[in-house]
Amino acid sequence: MTAPSDKALVPFVSVDHMMQLIHRIGLPEMLTGIAACIEEDFRRWPDFDKTPRVASHSAEGVIELMPTSDGRTYGFKYVNGHPKNTRDGLQTVTAFGLLADVSTGYPVLLTEMTLLTAMRTAAMSALAAKHLAPEGAHVMAMIGNGAQAEFQCLAFLAICGIDTVRLWDIDPAATVKCARNLEGTGLKVIPCASAEQAIEGAQIITTSTADKANATILSDNMVGPGVHLNAIGGDCPGKTELAPGILHRAAIFVEYPPQTRIEGEIQQLPPDHPVTEFWRVITGEVPGRRSPDQITLFDSVGFAIEDFSALRYLRDRLERTGLFHPLDLLADPDDPRDLFGMLQRARPAPVPAV
Repeated sequence: MTAPSDKALVPFVSVDHMMQLIHRIGLPEMLTGIAACIEEDFRRWPDFDKTPRVASHSAEGVIELMPTSDGRTYGFKYVNGHPKNTRDGLQTVTAFGLLADVSTGYPVLLTEMTLLTAMRTAAMSALAAKHLAPEGAHVMAMIGNGAQAEFQCLAFLAICGIDTVRLWDIDPAATVKCARNLEGTGLKVIPCASAEQAIEGAQIITTSTADKANATILSDNMVGPGVHLNAIGGDCPGKTELAPGILHRAAIFVEYPPQTRIEGEIQQLPPDHPVTEFWRVITGEVPGRRSPDQITLFDSVGFAIEDFSALRYLRDRLERTGLFHPLDLLADPDDPRDLFGMLQRARPAPVPAV
């Protein structure tokens, strides 16, 4: 049988290769690089196909597909969200993704995206804060210290220049884990005994909790003027983190309203409540923070264009690293019209009779 040609081999980035790649490039550089790609793609927002993610909900969690295309390259991500998984020693979120050439339909990249999504989510959070947080913000409260927390803290260090994080989680062991992992990063880390203690003196508050429920992680009286809120835990119908009163006092920025109104904090508000699409801030079409006392809220649920940007970043840096497997994913007959002939030529040779 003829070996597959190079054009039929698709680069596949395994979890092991992704970890090696992150350490080779450096996590801060990778976070800032992904953020730069997201910013570039948000500047050309009208070029992209846009649709809310396709979700299959169950009592246990959700499985989603997140597709988009800029007319030249197509991308999608498969991702799940199962909060109960941690009880069984499993990840709450796992993912993989793909890029394809629109002109041929051929895949050009297949990769794990559990780690890549963690970095993408953190990069997006910090990018939003760069445009919306109060000037000189240097202290962040990190409410929810699970799998996303360290990535968030390090992205805000690399992109926004924070120097202090105040940690709280309903599970004290999660806070201990997060504080331990952030040792030696240059951040001052302050474990806290309550959400109220964590937000003391913080100009930025990031909420990232996992329970699939309408929760009040922050009540209305906990959020004062001049704060930037980065709400990333509410990301499906029936799952929120903020008291409705906060939303009524804040200027709200979102990725894609048709998706966020279903999944984000603003699912608690009337469908005509005004929000600002964040890409318009990136392009300068509308201002971000308007005054030092304004409360700004980035109601982030994650959108396919951000995953596209992360996949694009990975694709453009992958070849020279060698950190991928050439995957024999595509049939490659000598004659494109003779797929059956290719199958027949792969028939095992008969075993000689003894």
